[in-house]
Amino acid sequence: MAKRSMPQLINWPLLPYPDATGQLGYPTLEESVRQAIRIILQTRPSEQLMRPLFGAGLENYVHEQNTLLTRRRITDLIKESLKRWERRIILSRVEVSEVPGQPTRLRVEIGYQLKRTGATQRLGLVMELEA
Repeated sequence: MAKRSMPQLINWPLLPYPDATGQLGYPTLEESVRQAIRIILQTRPSEQLMRPLFGAGLENYVHEQNTLLTRRRITDLIKESLKRWERRIILSRVEVSEVPGQPTRLRVEIGYQLKRTGATQRLGLVMELEA
C-alpha cells in the first residue's frame, strides 16, 4: 500500500505576526482608512470576488489624455467611489490637477474627516497618464 504524503501548508499570514517585543501591529484608524482609500482607488470593478462593483478603477484612465474633461471624470469617479465604499469618512474635497512641467502626470488631493474622531486627514497621490 502506497504511503500518502501530507498536503503542503500554505504559509500565508492571515493575521499579523508579533514584532520583536511580542506585540501585534495593527494599523491605527487613520492608517486603516488611508490604506482602504488606496485600495478602493486602485481596484477595478469586477476585480474582487463576491464584490463585483467594488472599486474605482483609476487605472482605466492611464491611456487617457490629460485634459480638463479627463480630470473632471476622475474627480467625479473618486467622489462617487469613496462615498460608496468608505463609510468611515466624510469627504470634504477632491482635487485633480496637472503637475507643473509634467504634462502626463496628475496630482490627486483628497481631504476627508474621520467620522469616529472628527480628525481631518489628507491623502495625495500622483497618476501617470498617456503622453
